[in-house]
Amino acid sequence: MATSWFSVLLLVSIVFSCFLAASAGDFYQEFDLTWGDKRAEILNSGRLLTLSLDKASGSGFRSKREYVFGRIDMQIKLVSGNSAGTVTAFYLSSEGPNHDEIDFEFLGNLSGDPYIVHTNVYSQGKGDREQQFYLWFDPTKNFHTYSIIWSPQGITFMVDNIPIRVFNNEESIGVPFPKNQPMKVYSSLWDADEWATRGGLVKTDWSKAPFKAYYRNFNAYSWNSVGTDVWRTRALDATGRRWLRWAQKYHMVYNYCADLKRFPHGRPLECRRSRFL
Repeated sequence: MATSWFSVLLLVSIVFSCFLAASAGDFYQEFDLTWGDKRAEILNSGRLLTLSLDKASGSGFRSKREYVFGRIDMQIKLVSGNSAGTVTAFYLSSEGPNHDEIDFEFLGNLSGDPYIVHTNVYSQGKGDREQQFYLWFDPTKNFHTYSIIWSPQGITFMVDNIPIRVFNNEESIGVPFPKNQPMKVYSSLWDADEWATRGGLVKTDWSKAPFKAYYRNFNAYSWNSVGTDVWRTRALDATGRRWLRWAQKYHMVYNYCADLKRFPHGRPLECRRSRFL
């Protein structure tokens, strides 16, 4: 009998909790503060990390470890108030010009407007696979869990364990898929007011600076730490597919596969193959 999607999540969560119980969430052990001077801070004995952005600079951090397949979880509380022009990025990336990358980017907003989560997948240096969603809650009031599940079969983006996007491995029809390059976990808070909010129409209000994002309860496990049997199922089960349809029907605001003006000579190959991308 095929393993159900929620059974996989439960098993992975149990194994992961046991595997990393001693170090999960310890930012001193797991991350390096890479830029922004003192705008990035680790607090509460390693249990909390904050990034800050002001007019002079943003800030960022990077994991000490590399991963090839696995699940990455991070609880984030995003920039509150008028965050227009800012981007909080949380992603996996390799290095080099032909890098692979799996992105969450949270696009700031005018106070009271919904946050947009921007997703993208790069393989061998090529991206342009964007999907965007309105979050169905205020991500600045409380911490929420953002997850990337990366297996040889595909990539799943999840918000509070709800799948919002699946990018399947379609190498069989000639679509490059990230699988060979180890990736580290990155996050950054930076100014992108030339495009982030309403296509750049709304600029950053620096009178509201410094802008801050908060991180806690980082968890990561690799393919080898869990075992290949857990990852064999490719598709979501019926409940997972219903959640995915719900997210894409009611909360998606942009899908590159539906952007016919962008692809006048035909949609990308992976867009023709699968309903859920």
